[in-house]
Amino acid sequence: MSGQDATTTVGPLPDTAAESPLVPAALTWLVWALFAASVGALAVRARTAGAWELGGVVAVDGLTVLMWVVVTFFSGVVHSYSRRYLAGSAHETAFFANTFGFTLAVMALVAADHFALFAGLWLAMGLLMAELIGVVGGWDQASAAAAVARKHFLASSGLLAVALTALWWTTGATTISGIAANGGSLGGPVWLLAAGALVLAAMIQSALVPFHTWLLSSMTAPTPASALMHAGFVNAGGILLARFAPVITADATLMLAVVAVGAVSAAGGKLLKSVQTDVKSKLGCSTVGQMGFMIMQAGLGFFAAAVTHLILHGFYKAYQFLGSGGQVEHTSPSDGTPHTAGGLPSVAGGIVTLLTGLAGGALFAVLTGKGTHADSGLLLTFFVVFTTLHAARDAVGHTSLSALARYAAVPVVFFPAILVYAVVYEGVAGLLPVEQAPTELTLLHVAVAAAFTAIYVAIETGVHERSRRLYVALLNASRPAPETVLTNTEDYNEH
Repeated sequence: MSGQDATTTVGPLPDTAAESPLVPAALTWLVWALFAASVGALAVRARTAGAWELGGVVAVDGLTVLMWVVVTFFSGVVHSYSRRYLAGSAHETAFFANTFGFTLAVMALVAADHFALFAGLWLAMGLLMAELIGVVGGWDQASAAAAVARKHFLASSGLLAVALTALWWTTGATTISGIAANGGSLGGPVWLLAAGALVLAAMIQSALVPFHTWLLSSMTAPTPASALMHAGFVNAGGILLARFAPVITADATLMLAVVAVGAVSAAGGKLLKSVQTDVKSKLGCSTVGQMGFMIMQAGLGFFAAAVTHLILHGFYKAYQFLGSGGQVEHTSPSDGTPHTAGGLPSVAGGIVTLLTGLAGGALFAVLTGKGTHADSGLLLTFFVVFTTLHAARDAVGHTSLSALARYAAVPVVFFPAILVYAVVYEGVAGLLPVEQAPTELTLLHVAVAAAFTAIYVAIETGVHERSRRLYVALLNASRPAPETVLTNTEDYNEH
């Protein structure tokens, strides 16, 4: 041992149904009750028009009830999983209290209409997540990771306060619904300050480059907390932009800027993931990239697509984190790299991928009507196909099938996934109070699509591995904060 006094925090795992402490059991049942109530609210909301308002303080619309369903479902899964995962831990009650408090904060946030309430809940949400990251008391690295996250969340809250103050100054409105009513009058330097602060706040909360360090430093969080973070918390940036859509869509140049910052993270996340060696770090970099795609969709004017992306990514990433231990058990070392393993020539794989992607793009365009005109809908279709095809290939790649069978299975997985995406997108679009605002297709949009294609092909074929300088740069860019890293392996026995 390292000479420190070890404190046993985990004992024998009890039967969670019979011996679980009262607080975890009660909160688990309560969060599932909230999920059932949210499903009922969604069913009612789908049949009514207008928002359910309460004196300029709260406004419950389609986005609100949809997020209630999504948040309570993820929270319910995390609560149920944690009853076994944290059984016997000295931190069990604190974890459940913070997780349930976080759930309530998010539910209230998506219903908040008044600026002060929205800003207060945004701050509370961040502080509660920071507590979950550092929930293991007495662990210096966990405390440091919580401090890093807390600084970022406080900065995000400060930027949000600047944005809301500027919006109040330029419009006189103190509610989100009031901003929507005054959307046509937005413009000028004060509006630009507000819009810029909103985008920065969203970037920090969603861990976009260069603010991704807090997310990659948060690996001290218990696995279920990581699942809640990557499946729910980081999505807050997309919700923020959707709520303040009139501010973002007031100027086409600003929307191009949003596309650009999203593109940097989407490409950066893919590159950073390629140099990671452990499961959770790979998932963290993947989240950075996926949040970039979500922000890009908002910048393209398709807020329903951004919300759809965050929902489906949430399901995927929650499953990946909660099953991360199993990935370690079932993955064995291989002499080949992902783009060469299996023996199938990369040319053949590329042809299968290309033909599948083109057919999937046509299917998405037929189902949603996006990509049939020379506007940003073309780029939306490209990115939907890109991300879905990549997920399908990733899923098939983890099977024990031969290389030939894996590539043949890609379309079998991909086309149902595109169908599900299109159906969810149409359903979300029907619930959102935000009008879709496609923009004119520009050279920047074309450049972004070309850059993504080049980066994807380079990674899949291993071209990027030929540059040691690039490898080192990516490794350095993905390093967590030094104080959050546990460097002495003997200390693992203490936690």
